[in-house]
Parts: sequence; structure tokens; C-alpha cells
Amino acid sequence: MTLSLADIERARVTIAPHIHRTPLLTSRSLSERIGATAYLKAESLQRTGSFKVRGAVNAIAALTPEQRASGIVTMSAGNHAQAVAYAAAALGVPVFVAMPEGAPATKVAATRSYGAEVRFGADTTKLMPIVEDLRTARGLRFVHPFDDEAVIAGQGTVALEVLDDLPDADVIVVPVGGGGLISGIATVMAARRAGARVYGVEPEGAQAVRRGLEAGKSVRLDSVHTVADALAAPFAGELCLEIIRRLVADVVVLSDEEIVEGMRLVWERARLVVEPGAAAAVAALVAGRIPVREGERVVAILSGGNVDIARAAELLASA
Repeated sequence: MTLSLADIERARVTIAPHIHRTPLLTSRSLSERIGATAYLKAESLQRTGSFKVRGAVNAIAALTPEQRASGIVTMSAGNHAQAVAYAAAALGVPVFVAMPEGAPATKVAATRSYGAEVRFGADTTKLMPIVEDLRTARGLRFVHPFDDEAVIAGQGTVALEVLDDLPDADVIVVPVGGGGLISGIATVMAARRAGARVYGVEPEGAQAVRRGLEAGKSVRLDSVHTVADALAAPFAGELCLEIIRRLVADVVVLSDEEIVEGMRLVWERARLVVEPGAAAAVAALVAGRIPVREGERVVAILSGGNVDIARAAELLASA
């Protein structure tokens, strides 16, 4: 593992022309619920609708001219797909994306709108064979959704912005899929705010990181079942697991019902459009799964806002 704070600081410069600098908002409602001062990092307002564009731009910018000319391929349930398609279009790179058949239609449409060619698999556990076939047949470069140092470095820029706005942050709570976002954030916090604690949150039906930590290696899930499609990674990254083992305080698991309750709170009280996975950090705090002390400054990462409005209405009505 060679990822360092310097890599993340360089990534910040690289990606700056292509992303938004998202706000860190206070939340009185959440503060009252948890007995500490709560903040929301609104990556739901990011370009392409999620934090994923940070890592995608950084990874594609790092390719050689020959690799860019040959094109790239990736796999994603939606947010990484959109981010890579956007970054590829901005940097003039042909791109293919493998997505699950059940991916939200809005995410598929957005990915195609940036010029990507989309291929479908039955679910997220069936995407890697599609990637391998495309990579081999067309000579494409695989841009991994999370298990890549350039991707992790890009995602870590979220924490640089948090510390610019809140240098004395005590706790950061992060939604977890394959582990790229939390790995980048934990790397920054360990270097710049060593006393702070970083926690991850993942769904019961997609425990890629929790299973990987217990097994001591990446474990491929046979299936994933969760309303939080953004967190439905079929496995955790080996690079990510190494960082999480060293630098993350804990990774907690929530039910879909708890995640939707967190989503409801963000929509109703913060007036922000977030997808289920993006509300996982808030949900974990509301459910009391994250230990916080009175007077601490707690940041919940709202990782994305790419949710179909009809689906959101259905979920919120059921909460």
C-alpha cells in the first residue's frame, strides 16, 4: 500500500476543474437526535449526483495517452457508471459500462447521456465476466469502481474539504459499498486529524466489507439484496480492506428499514434529495449505532442523490 496524503492532495488539484466543491451543512434536527453537533457533507449536490466523480476523474486523468485512446471499461450499479462516463467524455476517452439489469432507469439514462455504451448483467455479482469479455476483446483498460489507488485518492478529497470547513471534526460517518470512499477519507483523517474516528455503514443485504474484515480477505457475495443500490458492491476491495483494518474504528450494519428512516429524515428536515445509500450515515447515527459523545462534532457523508422520484416516494411512504 503506497497511498498517502500527498496522493490525495495531488488528486484535489487534478480533479478541481471537473467537480463541485460541495457544502458542509449544519443539522439541528440530527444534532438534537444524537446529542452532539451534526454536519452533513452534501455530495448529493456533486456533479453526476455523487462523490464518485472525484475518483473517476482522477483515475482517468492518470491514464497514458495510449490507454485513453484504447478506451476504458467499468462496472457499476449506477453512480460510478455515471461518474466514469462523465469523466471519459470530459477527457475524450471511449467508455463501456457493465450495469445490473435492475439498475435505476435514471442512472442508466444518465450514463448513456454522457456517451457510454452500456451492457447488462443479471445483478452486480454477474458484472465482472462482462467486464473481462469487453476488456479482452477490445483491449480496454479497466477502471475499478473502488479497489484502485487513483480512485481512492480522488474519493479522499471529500475529507480534505471537510477539514477545510471543520478542522476539529471528531467523527466522520461514511456509507460503504466496496470501500473506496471510506478508505480515502480514513487516509486523510489519520494524517491530518489523528484523534478523529471514522465509521462505516453498510446494509444487511450487502455486507461486503463486514464479511471481508471477518474473513481477513475480500469475499465475493453470492447475492445482494438492499434498497441501497449504491452500496450493493458484490465484494470489498483488497486495498480498501487493508486501509479499513488499520484506520477505521468500526463498520456497522443496518437494515433497509433503518436506512429508509434515515432517508426520510434527510428529505424532511434537511430538504435534500438523497438516495437510500447516501442516507446510511445519518441512519446509523439516528439508530444509535455510532458512539458519539456530547460536544463532539460529527459529520455524516451524504454520498449521492441519484434516486428515481417515483421510487423515492414509494420508499418514503413505506417508512
